Formats: sequence, structure tokens, C-alpha cells
Amino acid sequence: MIKKKQKDLDKVVWDQMAGRKVHPSVGMLSHIGGWASKVFRSLVVLICISYFIYLMNLMLSNYPCWHPIISCRTECAQGVSSTSGSSSSSSSSTSTSTSNTVAVLAMENTTKDVIANEAGIHRQALQAIPDSTGTDLKHIVFGIAASARLWDKRKEYIKLWWRPKEMRGFIWLEKPVKTGKSDNSSLPPWRISANTSHFKYNNKQGHRSAIRISRIVSETFRMGLPDVHWFVMGDDDTVFIADNLVRVLSKYDHTKPYYIGSLSESHLQNIFFSYSMAYGGGGFAISYPLAKALESMQDKCIQRYPGLYGSDDRIQACMSELGVPLTKEPGFHQYDVYGNLFGLLAAHPLTPLVSLHHLDVVEPIFPNMTRVKALQHLSKAAKLDSAGIMQQSICYDKKREWSISVSWGYAVQIFRTIFSPRELEMPSRTFLNWYRRADFTAYAFNTRPVTRHPCQKPFIFYLKDVRYDNVSGQIISNYARQQVKPPGCRWRIPSPEIIDLIRVVKKPDTLLWQSPRRNCCRVVASKKSSLDIEVGACREGEVIGVS
Repeated sequence: MIKKKQKDLDKVVWDQMAGRKVHPSVGMLSHIGGWASKVFRSLVVLICISYFIYLMNLMLSNYPCWHPIISCRTECAQGVSSTSGSSSSSSSSTSTSTSNTVAVLAMENTTKDVIANEAGIHRQALQAIPDSTGTDLKHIVFGIAASARLWDKRKEYIKLWWRPKEMRGFIWLEKPVKTGKSDNSSLPPWRISANTSHFKYNNKQGHRSAIRISRIVSETFRMGLPDVHWFVMGDDDTVFIADNLVRVLSKYDHTKPYYIGSLSESHLQNIFFSYSMAYGGGGFAISYPLAKALESMQDKCIQRYPGLYGSDDRIQACMSELGVPLTKEPGFHQYDVYGNLFGLLAAHPLTPLVSLHHLDVVEPIFPNMTRVKALQHLSKAAKLDSAGIMQQSICYDKKREWSISVSWGYAVQIFRTIFSPRELEMPSRTFLNWYRRADFTAYAFNTRPVTRHPCQKPFIFYLKDVRYDNVSGQIISNYARQQVKPPGCRWRIPSPEIIDLIRVVKKPDTLLWQSPRRNCCRVVASKKSSLDIEVGACREGEVIGVS
């Protein structure tokens, strides 16, 4: 019928063009039909503009571009256009216009209903999808494994690095503990781990608490916190440098599965457990998608490994089943050693210092201080320049033939004679292996012996104080010589014992880790009993060495 009317209308137009006479009734019908069609098309355009504005509001309200309402509206608009184009006569135009208007209103009501019904669903879905923006401290959730038996002692380590108003996380215990008012304001909230007695555990050398600890990431995930990029695991005797943790994790895409951590310092530990395993005491990080996958399968996974020793190897076993390897970041420190950490800290690897562990096992990092006081002292420098804390710089006093190693914010060493950077960047063995009968070949990294020659023993200057100078924009740190009697030496090289204080000046360098390169240091002034050193980015053509 529509085709026939269109054919008649075409005939009228053709007859007018050819100069033929046309019956008046036919011309009037065509005039009325054209007028109604224009009005209807204007109405449709107005409705489409309204829909477009409404659509933009939805998209700007965080609706995903793949929302089904968009395709529904497009099809609706196309349908109305095609229907309006088929009208040709006044009677058909009126009926078609009425039916289309009703259809459009019905589609509008249907669209609103669909939006109302689906808005809540999509908001829930969006909450479960990690934000694609950069990682900040607020995007990290900590799961801290703790023991009620050691609570009173170990909680002091957590207080050193926890920021109540900036961080999120939980301390997971096997049973309730008593807390005071100061604890509630300076510690994360604590939770009781779920019962794990139904899981099999048959390792005779270990303890079944390993199962409870291995499930902390999954239990933290089930807390349902929003806007999480990373779940970070640590022990109650782990101290994190939070800003450096953010620096390291920001290198990775948190929307992809990542398992990030480091190995043990003991080669034997890595052999017995795995060179593919992150040690939980040093801390490790799991991205949100990987934590989600782990939570869904971990309980079944744990049942398949009843003979494993600890929590770390259980996590790694499940990572293997998920097909995700360990991404190694050497700034996470397990510190499976005994004794004095000085050799390790004074020659820290070229990477941000992220964590310290086993602080109850090793000696205080500063002499004549308790362990907690020593860490508080270190944090003074870390607060001013966390990126540069414990980063080693090497330079030389050519006139006096001294080699100088600066571990910024911690200590400075002066050696008689010239040692190459290759030697000084290797840690000296001031510490003992985790396996006490093992020798230096049982470390998982290069070391050098503590020198026995009295003339080659270093003179150590520990951090005394540190401050930021508002005028120069520099950090000024002073290092005082350790008051121990130096061994006798017959060399003609001047003795560093004439120096009592070393003053180190540096500017905070936020771009330090854009590329891995040591800062250079320069001896800028030397007085009778003091030495001034400048630390900063190496200049063009500057080389660490004696030319």
C-alpha cells in the first residue's frame, strides 16, 4: 500500500514538472502530507537531541561505554527515522505520527526502567574492577601476620611505620589480645583468623600456624575494601618504608596478575624452599586480580600440599598453579642472617629500601641504642628523603688517599688507600649465615671478607642528626665517628681518626629512580677535624674513581 501511494506521489510530481494539469485534490493531499512530515521529523530530531544530552550525562556519571542502554537508544532512533521517512499522505501521516509518538514515549519509559534496574548492578561491578590510575598509598591494603604470644613486643615495630590516617590494613592474630588507648590510635585494627583445623598439615619440623598465615591475603580480600590495587603481606617484625613501597609497586600494572617480592639472603634457604618464592617476612605484594584468583582457589590448593613447611611456600605453590611467577624486587629484605647488619646496610643494592625483617634476631642497626630506638633514628632521615635512604655513593679524597663510602641517612666509611667501586659496593661480611655452620659460599649474593689488615679497617661514622634547610633547599646530615680505639698502622697515609664529624649535603631527588644509577659524592671541604661531602646526581662525564 505504501509503495502504491509513493508511486502516485511520484507521478504527481513528474506531471507538474512536465507541465501537465493535476487534479487539485491530489496537490492538496501532497501539501498536507509534506507539512505533517516536517513537523514529525522536527519532533523526532528534538527527541533525539534530548536523548543525546541524557546519554552524555550517563557517560559522565561513570557508566561504561559498553552499557547496553547505548545500543538500545541507537536502534530506537534509527527505527523512528526510518518510520518517518515512509509517510506520504495526510491520513497515513497522522496515524503514523501518533503511533510513533506513542512508541517513542514507551521506549523512553522502558529506557528509564532499564537504567533504574541496572544502575545498581553496574555500580557493584565497577567497584570490583581496580582503578586504572596510578598507585598511591591509599590503594594498598596490608595484611600483617602476628602472634598473640609476641604481641606486646612486636607491636612496637608496627608502630614505627604505620600511618593511621593514610594506610589501610589489618593485623591477623590467632586469638584476641589486650590493647591500650595508644595502641588503638597507632596500630591497624586486628582481626582473628578463621579456624584452619580442618586443613591437613603433616610437616614434623614446622607448625600448622603456617596454614593460618598463608590465608591472610585471601581473608583480607574478603573484607571487601574498595579501590584496592595491591595486597601487601608482612610479619609483625617487618618494618616497611612505605613511600618506597609505593615507588616500587607503581612500576607495575596493578590490573594484571603480579606476585612481587624477594628471596632469602641464604642460598641454602632458597635451595630448601624455592628460588621462585617470595619470603613473607621481607614482605610481598599481590595485585588485585591475582588476589581475587587466589581467594577463589586457595583452600583447595592448600589441601594439596600438607607436607610443606611454612606459609610462604604454600603461597608460592598456589602461584605455580595459577601460572604466575615471582617478580623479584631486591628492596624487600628477609634478612635471614645473624649478627651485625652493617655490612649489608652500608652497601645496599641499587634499589629503593622497601623493608627490613628479623629485627629481633640481629643487633640494633645503630650502636648504643635499643632496636626500636635505632629504627626511630633511621626514620628521621627516611622522612626527609625516603628515595635516598641508605643509598650508597662512593668518592675519594685524592690528597690523603682515602676511599669514602656514604650510605646516606645511615653511615659513612673512610678507608685508607684506594678501593675500587667494584669492591666497595660488595657487602662486607659483618653478619653470619642463617645456617651457622655454613661459610660465605652459602650466601645468595657476592660478599667480601672483613679485612684483617689493621691499616685497611674502615673508620665508621654513624648518623648523628639530620635536618632540612629551607634557605638552600638541601638536607644536611651529620655523621659522628664511632668512638672505638683504632688499630695501630705504620702506613704514611694520614689516619682518618683526625676526623670527628662528617657533614653530608644533598637535595631530595624525586627522579632518583627513573633510571638506576648511583648518586655521585664529592669532597667539597676539609677542615682539621671535619669533612664536608656533597651527594647528588652525577654530572655529565663524571665517573666514580680516581683518575
